Amino acid sequence: MRRFLSVSLSMLFIATSLLASQAYAAGEHAELVRQVMQTETAFAKTMEARDHKAFAEFLADESIFFSGKKVLHGKQEVAAAWKRFYEGSAAPFSWTPETVEVLDSGKLALSSGPVRDPQGKLVATFTSIWRQESPGVWRIIFDKGNDVCDCVKP
Repeated sequence: MRRFLSVSLSMLFIATSLLASQAYAAGEHAELVRQVMQTETAFAKTMEARDHKAFAEFLADESIFFSGKKVLHGKQEVAAAWKRFYEGSAAPFSWTPETVEVLDSGKLALSSGPVRDPQGKLVATFTSIWRQESPGVWRIIFDKGNDVCDCVKP
């Protein structure tokens, strides 16, 4: 009976540990999703604030942005091509994350959502891939918009 009780308690301990581990993983995953949503939102606010320098800070050195048939390679090329969108007092478009998914590894994430013109009309959707470069620091590595019009192409 003692042996049975000992084995039962051991099994209960293992089961409880696994459940606690899964709960922690779910909480950690939710935190990573929150981080990426917050990062994408801050990235989008650079357009509203007309802050091109801040925009560039979100780009990984090896970023790739798809722009129609053109592909922009690297932080410098992406930043240079997007500079024109930051000129002038009014933003030519805005974007908002609606969906964020993070790999179980916590290393990569996808964000997507609508792109709107200054009047709020849907003109495109975006999909971005983010890489966690250090705890809590996410940089965009891929970005692709699906344009409804030609108004957001560099």
